[in-house]
Amino acid sequence: MDLVELLILAAPILLKGTGYTLIFAFAAMFGGLLVGFVLAVARIVPSRWCSAPAALYVSMMRGTPLLVQVFIIYYGLPSIGISFEPLTAGVLALSLNAGAYISESLRGAILGISRGQWSAGYSLGLNYGQNLYYVVIPQAMRLAVPSMSNTLISLIKDTSLVSVITVTELLLATKDVIATTFQPLPLYLAAAFIYWMLSLGLEHIQRRLERHFSRMVAT
Repeated sequence: MDLVELLILAAPILLKGTGYTLIFAFAAMFGGLLVGFVLAVARIVPSRWCSAPAALYVSMMRGTPLLVQVFIIYYGLPSIGISFEPLTAGVLALSLNAGAYISESLRGAILGISRGQWSAGYSLGLNYGQNLYYVVIPQAMRLAVPSMSNTLISLIKDTSLVSVITVTELLLATKDVIATTFQPLPLYLAAAFIYWMLSLGLEHIQRRLERHFSRMVAT
């Protein structure tokens, strides 16, 4: 079997795996942003009851391997009566992990906003929550977009880890084709090329978001 025939044979399976990879990545991006925003706000509010648990969570998630977290959620939690389907478990693990990193990007960006901006909001009669939402967050997002985008782009590659819980994303789909064709090198290279293209697409979105938030702050 020549290379062209191999790629034609593998294309439908690889495309299906790519679809699952995108589902995982975008679902985890959305979940990670929600988790990250909540954690970032919890860490900057003037209350140890909020900031301390959030800081502990971030430390634990950043200090343990994502693969271990996937195993805990999918294989460990059923022992206490909590079980998830593979797809749900994978998205949950990726979201909780990404949220910890995104929260640090957001927190650093929020703390990087000058106190003068806070004072200007208070002088307009805004309370803490309104000041955070209308004045600080829009400016902080512009600062946080590059580092958050790097985290989100890495999710595309991290989705390969969910293959260990039998979800047929791109990597596991590639392995399935290799098992029948015995052509590992061209197929792994094809998978790597697809991951690269997906990452380039997200980098393009990142640049557009940076320009969007720059215009938002300018106005």
